[in-house]
Amino acid sequence: MKYNKLLWIAIGAALLFAIPAGAGQSLVETVANGCKTEIDTFCKDVTPGQGRVLACLYAHSDKLSGKCEYALYDAAAQLERAVAALTYVVNECADDLDKFCTGVAAGEGRLMDCLEKNDAKVSSRCKEAMKQVGLK
Repeated sequence: MKYNKLLWIAIGAALLFAIPAGAGQSLVETVANGCKTEIDTFCKDVTPGQGRVLACLYAHSDKLSGKCEYALYDAAAQLERAVAALTYVVNECADDLDKFCTGVAAGEGRLMDCLEKNDAKVSSRCKEAMKQVGLK
């Protein structure tokens, strides 16, 4: 149960921070730029947020250009790699999070701040994992 909670925290962090894709673009920017024509054509009246634009693109999936399909694929691949990296960090830092950050609410970087605040006590295993994925 604890593992699932930490995994969802990691996934949420990936989605909230829109992990960089390629040359400094967020996942949202990657899709918005790659699918600009389709969004302007099929989804212009859709209010962004809560996945509505993606749902619109899905509804018109038979009409998407190769450029848009690639942007969607690229964003999904970037997100998958980011979730794998964050899952790795969650696994390596689980004991440290339990030990030092039990009362800290997840979100808005609070868990990372807690680990940084306790840097002198955080395990080398956790520090190395964060370093390997570029969080430190």
